[in-house]
Amino acid sequence: MTVSSGTASPSLAEHAYRTLTDQLVTLQIRPGSPLNDEQLARQLGVGRTPVREALKRLEADRLVVAYPRRGTFATEVHLTDLGHVSEVRRQLEPLAAAAAARRASAGDRELLAGLAESAAEQSSRPAVEPVELMRLDLRLHRAVYAATGNPFLESTLISYDNLATRIWCLFLDRLPGLAGHVGEHSALLRAVIDGDAERAAACATDHVTGFEAAIRAVL
Repeated sequence: MTVSSGTASPSLAEHAYRTLTDQLVTLQIRPGSPLNDEQLARQLGVGRTPVREALKRLEADRLVVAYPRRGTFATEVHLTDLGHVSEVRRQLEPLAAAAAARRASAGDRELLAGLAESAAEQSSRPAVEPVELMRLDLRLHRAVYAATGNPFLESTLISYDNLATRIWCLFLDRLPGLAGHVGEHSALLRAVIDGDAERAAACATDHVTGFEAAIRAVL
Protein backbone atom coordinates (compact mmCIF):
# COMPACT_ATOMS: atom_id res chain seq x y z
CA MET A 1 0.00 0.00 0.00
CA THR A 2 1.31 3.40 -0.91
CA VAL A 3 0.69 6.00 1.76
CA SER A 4 2.52 8.78 0.00
CA SER A 5 1.98 10.47 -3.35
CA GLY A 6 5.73 10.56 -4.04
CA THR A 7 7.29 8.44 -6.80
CA ALA A 8 10.81 7.98 -5.38
CA SER A 9 11.86 4.47 -4.37
CA PRO A 10 11.17 4.02 -0.67
CA SER A 11 13.96 3.47 1.84
CA LEU A 12 14.16 0.12 3.61
CA ALA A 13 12.46 1.62 6.66
CA GLU A 14 9.74 3.13 4.46
CA HIS A 15 9.27 -0.21 2.70
CA ALA A 16 8.91 -1.94 6.06
CA TYR A 17 6.51 0.74 7.28
CA ARG A 18 4.27 0.54 4.21
CA THR A 19 4.18 -3.25 4.19
CA LEU A 20 3.43 -3.55 7.89
CA THR A 21 0.82 -0.79 7.69
CA ASP A 22 -0.99 -2.71 4.96
CA GLN A 23 -0.89 -5.92 6.98
CA LEU A 24 -2.05 -4.24 10.19
CA VAL A 25 -4.82 -2.19 8.58
CA THR A 26 -6.26 -5.13 6.63
CA LEU A 27 -5.89 -7.36 9.71
CA GLN A 28 -3.51 -9.78 8.04
CA ILE A 29 -1.66 -9.17 11.28
CA ARG A 30 -4.45 -9.78 13.74
CA PRO A 31 -5.18 -7.41 16.65
CA GLY A 32 -3.17 -8.37 19.72
CA SER A 33 -0.57 -10.33 17.76
CA PRO A 34 3.04 -10.02 18.98
CA LEU A 35 5.50 -8.39 16.60
CA ASN A 36 9.06 -9.65 16.77
CA ASP A 37 11.50 -7.38 14.96
CA GLU A 38 13.89 -10.22 14.09
CA GLN A 39 11.12 -12.34 12.59
CA LEU A 40 9.66 -9.37 10.72
CA ALA A 41 13.10 -8.51 9.34
CA ARG A 42 13.39 -12.00 7.88
CA GLN A 43 9.91 -11.86 6.39
CA LEU A 44 10.49 -8.45 4.81
CA GLY A 45 14.02 -9.15 3.67
CA VAL A 46 15.47 -6.15 5.52
CA GLY A 47 17.59 -5.58 8.62
CA ARG A 48 16.25 -5.17 12.13
CA THR A 49 17.02 -1.43 12.21
CA PRO A 50 14.54 -0.53 9.41
CA VAL A 51 11.92 -2.69 11.11
CA ARG A 52 12.47 -0.96 14.45
CA GLU A 53 12.15 2.44 12.76
CA ALA A 54 8.93 1.29 11.11
CA LEU A 55 7.53 0.02 14.42
CA LYS A 56 8.19 3.38 16.07
CA ARG A 57 6.16 5.11 13.35
CA LEU A 58 3.41 2.51 13.64
CA GLU A 59 3.23 3.12 17.39
CA ALA A 60 2.69 6.82 16.71
CA ASP A 61 -0.06 5.79 14.27
CA ARG A 62 -1.76 3.76 17.05
CA LEU A 63 -1.40 0.59 15.01
CA VAL A 64 1.06 -1.08 17.41
CA VAL A 65 1.75 -0.70 21.10
CA ALA A 66 5.01 -1.40 22.93
CA TYR A 67 5.15 -2.58 26.54
CA PRO A 68 8.39 -2.53 28.57
CA ARG A 69 9.82 -6.05 29.02
CA ARG A 70 6.83 -7.55 27.18
CA GLY A 71 7.37 -6.53 23.57
CA THR A 72 5.41 -4.94 20.75
CA PHE A 73 1.90 -5.97 19.74
CA ALA A 74 -0.69 -5.04 17.12
CA THR A 75 -3.22 -2.82 18.84
CA GLU A 76 -6.63 -4.22 19.64
CA VAL A 77 -9.65 -2.98 17.70
CA HIS A 78 -12.09 -1.49 20.19
CA LEU A 79 -15.61 -0.84 18.98
CA THR A 80 -15.84 2.05 21.42
CA ASP A 81 -13.36 3.80 19.09
CA LEU A 82 -15.91 3.81 16.25
CA GLY A 83 -17.75 6.87 17.52
CA HIS A 84 -14.53 8.77 18.25
CA VAL A 85 -13.01 8.01 14.86
CA SER A 86 -16.24 8.82 13.03
CA GLU A 87 -16.60 12.11 14.92
CA VAL A 88 -13.26 13.29 13.58
CA ARG A 89 -13.82 11.94 10.07
CA ARG A 90 -17.24 13.61 9.77
CA GLN A 91 -15.46 16.95 10.15
CA LEU A 92 -12.27 16.32 8.18
CA GLU A 93 -13.36 14.10 5.28
CA PRO A 94 -15.74 16.74 3.81
CA LEU A 95 -13.07 19.40 4.38
CA ALA A 96 -10.54 17.31 2.46
CA ALA A 97 -12.95 16.49 -0.35
CA ALA A 98 -13.83 20.15 -0.86
CA ALA A 99 -10.17 21.19 -0.74
CA ALA A 100 -9.26 18.50 -3.27
CA ALA A 101 -12.03 19.69 -5.61
CA ARG A 102 -10.63 23.22 -5.47
CA ARG A 103 -6.91 22.44 -5.60
CA ALA A 104 -6.37 19.15 -7.43
CA SER A 105 -3.80 19.37 -10.20
CA ALA A 106 -4.32 17.97 -13.68
CA GLY A 107 -2.25 14.95 -12.64
CA ASP A 108 -4.38 14.46 -9.52
CA ARG A 109 -7.57 14.56 -11.57
CA GLU A 110 -6.19 12.05 -14.06
CA LEU A 111 -5.31 9.68 -11.22
CA LEU A 112 -8.71 10.14 -9.62
CA ALA A 113 -10.44 9.42 -12.93
CA GLY A 114 -8.59 6.12 -13.21
CA LEU A 115 -9.50 5.21 -9.65
CA ALA A 116 -13.15 6.09 -10.28
CA GLU A 117 -13.17 3.65 -13.19
CA SER A 118 -11.57 0.98 -11.00
CA ALA A 119 -14.16 1.52 -8.28
CA ALA A 120 -17.03 1.25 -10.75
CA GLU A 121 -15.50 -1.86 -12.34
CA GLN A 122 -14.87 -3.61 -9.04
CA SER A 123 -18.36 -2.87 -7.74
CA SER A 124 -19.85 -4.64 -10.78
CA ARG A 125 -17.71 -7.77 -10.56
CA PRO A 126 -19.45 -10.85 -9.10
CA ALA A 127 -16.55 -12.00 -6.92
CA VAL A 128 -13.73 -9.85 -5.64
CA GLU A 129 -11.43 -10.63 -2.73
CA PRO A 130 -12.47 -8.42 0.23
CA VAL A 131 -8.85 -7.54 1.05
CA GLU A 132 -8.32 -6.31 -2.52
CA LEU A 133 -11.43 -4.15 -2.24
CA MET A 134 -10.16 -2.68 1.00
CA ARG A 135 -6.81 -1.90 -0.59
CA LEU A 136 -8.61 -0.10 -3.40
CA ASP A 137 -10.67 1.76 -0.80
CA LEU A 138 -7.45 2.91 0.87
CA ARG A 139 -5.98 4.07 -2.46
CA LEU A 140 -9.12 6.06 -3.25
CA HIS A 141 -9.03 7.89 0.06
CA ARG A 142 -5.31 8.58 -0.10
CA ALA A 143 -5.57 10.01 -3.60
CA VAL A 144 -8.19 12.49 -2.39
CA TYR A 145 -6.11 13.40 0.66
CA ALA A 146 -3.01 13.98 -1.49
CA ALA A 147 -5.01 16.18 -3.87
CA THR A 148 -5.78 18.61 -1.03
CA GLY A 149 -2.21 19.92 -1.23
CA ASN A 150 -2.22 20.06 2.58
CA PRO A 151 0.30 17.58 4.02
CA PHE A 152 -0.96 18.05 7.59
CA LEU A 153 -4.56 17.30 6.64
CA GLU A 154 -3.36 14.41 4.47
CA SER A 155 -1.33 12.70 7.21
CA THR A 156 -4.07 13.21 9.81
CA LEU A 157 -6.72 11.66 7.61
CA ILE A 158 -4.51 8.75 6.59
CA SER A 159 -4.13 7.93 10.28
CA TYR A 160 -7.88 8.04 10.95
CA ASP A 161 -8.74 6.18 7.76
CA ASN A 162 -6.35 3.41 8.80
CA LEU A 163 -8.16 3.09 12.12
CA ALA A 164 -11.57 3.12 10.44
CA THR A 165 -10.49 0.48 7.93
CA ARG A 166 -9.35 -1.84 10.74
CA ILE A 167 -12.83 -1.64 12.23
CA TRP A 168 -14.38 -2.32 8.82
CA CYS A 169 -12.11 -5.33 8.22
CA LEU A 170 -13.12 -6.79 11.57
CA PHE A 171 -16.65 -7.20 10.19
CA LEU A 172 -15.95 -8.09 6.55
CA ASP A 173 -17.70 -11.44 6.81
CA ARG A 174 -20.82 -9.79 8.23
CA LEU A 175 -21.06 -6.72 6.02
CA PRO A 176 -23.08 -7.17 2.83
CA GLY A 177 -22.40 -5.14 -0.29
CA LEU A 178 -18.73 -4.35 0.29
CA ALA A 179 -18.17 -3.88 -3.45
CA GLY A 180 -21.05 -1.43 -3.52
CA HIS A 181 -19.50 0.49 -0.63
CA VAL A 182 -16.27 0.87 -2.59
CA GLY A 183 -18.21 1.71 -5.75
CA GLU A 184 -19.88 4.61 -3.93
CA HIS A 185 -16.57 6.45 -4.15
CA SER A 186 -17.18 7.08 -7.85
CA ALA A 187 -19.57 9.93 -7.07
CA LEU A 188 -17.09 11.50 -4.66
CA LEU A 189 -14.20 11.21 -7.10
CA ARG A 190 -16.27 12.63 -9.97
CA ALA A 191 -17.22 15.61 -7.83
CA VAL A 192 -13.55 16.26 -7.05
CA ILE A 193 -12.59 15.85 -10.72
CA ASP A 194 -15.35 18.29 -11.73
CA GLY A 195 -14.13 20.82 -9.18
CA ASP A 196 -17.49 20.80 -7.38
CA ALA A 197 -16.41 21.38 -3.78
CA GLU A 198 -19.93 21.44 -2.33
CA ARG A 199 -20.93 18.16 -3.95
CA ALA A 200 -17.62 16.55 -3.00
CA ALA A 201 -18.09 17.53 0.66
CA ALA A 202 -21.65 16.17 0.67
CA CYS A 203 -20.51 12.85 -0.83
CA ALA A 204 -17.77 12.58 1.79
CA THR A 205 -20.23 13.24 4.60
CA ASP A 206 -22.61 10.60 3.26
CA HIS A 207 -19.77 8.11 2.97
CA VAL A 208 -18.55 8.52 6.56
CA THR A 209 -22.10 8.47 7.93
CA GLY A 210 -22.91 5.35 5.92
CA PHE A 211 -19.75 3.63 7.14
CA GLU A 212 -20.65 4.13 10.79
CA ALA A 213 -24.28 3.12 10.23
CA ALA A 214 -23.22 -0.09 8.44
CA ILE A 215 -20.96 -1.12 11.31
CA ARG A 216 -23.55 -0.35 13.98
CA ALA A 217 -26.17 -2.33 12.07
CA VAL A 218 -24.23 -5.56 12.57
CA LEU A 219 -23.24 -5.02 16.21
